Amino acid sequence: MQVQQLHSWQVTPDQAQAIQRSLATQVSKRNEVSSPKLIAGVDISPPNAQGVATGAIVVLAYPQLTMVEVGVAEQTIGFPYVPGLLSFRESPLILAACQKLATTPDLVLVDGQGIAHPRRLGLASHLGLLLNSPTIGCAKSILCGRHEPVGAAPGDFAEVRHNGEVIGAALRTKLGTKPLYISVGHKVDLPSAISWVMKCCQGYRLPEPTRLAHLAVSGHLPSKEAMQGRLFS
Repeated sequence: MQVQQLHSWQVTPDQAQAIQRSLATQVSKRNEVSSPKLIAGVDISPPNAQGVATGAIVVLAYPQLTMVEVGVAEQTIGFPYVPGLLSFRESPLILAACQKLATTPDLVLVDGQGIAHPRRLGLASHLGLLLNSPTIGCAKSILCGRHEPVGAAPGDFAEVRHNGEVIGAALRTKLGTKPLYISVGHKVDLPSAISWVMKCCQGYRLPEPTRLAHLAVSGHLPSKEAMQGRLFS
C-alpha cells in the first residue's frame, strides 16, 4: 500500500491537535465503496515493557472473508499517551504494517474512532487520509457524544450525537454483547459504514477483519490453511 506523507510525526501534543483540525476538513463523508473485493482490518497491541508494540493489517477477500494477506510490524512507540491523540501514537506502526502488503484493500476497518472524535479526526479518519483509502471506525467504546439505548437485535443501532451533530452510531453486532461505535473514517457515509460492518460480522462482536487483526497483533492468528479447513469442515 502507498502512504502519503501529510505531516511530520515529530510534533508536540499542541501541534498534533492543530494538524487534526486541519486534516479534519479534508475527510470525505461521501460514499465511494460499492463492490469491494478486498476488505482489511487493522489493530495494534499495547506496548510491552520495553515500549515496543505490534501493528497488523489483515486483508480478506470479500464476500468470502477468507484471508489473502497479512502485514505485521513492530516498533517502539514514540508518542506519549494523550487522550484524543491516539492516531499520532499508533498510525506510524500501522502504516509500517500497511507498507508490507502487496495488495491494496478497497476498504479498511479500523479498531478506533473515525470522525466520532472531539476534533473529528480519530485514527480511522487519519489513516484514511494517509492511505487515500475508504476507512471505517469500529471502536469498542465511545469517545465523545451520547446516544439513546440500542435495541437488542443484531443490526439495531442508535445515532451518536455530539454538539448537535451526528458523528456515528452505537451498533449492536451480536446478541447479548455491548454495541460497537461505528463512524465515518474517510470516503464512506454512515449508512454504508454500518452496512459493511454488519456484512463483515461472522457471529462475533467484532467484524472479521478487525477480529483477525487483533489475533495477529497478539500472535494468535490461525494460518490460511487452518482457517480454510475450518470453513470447509
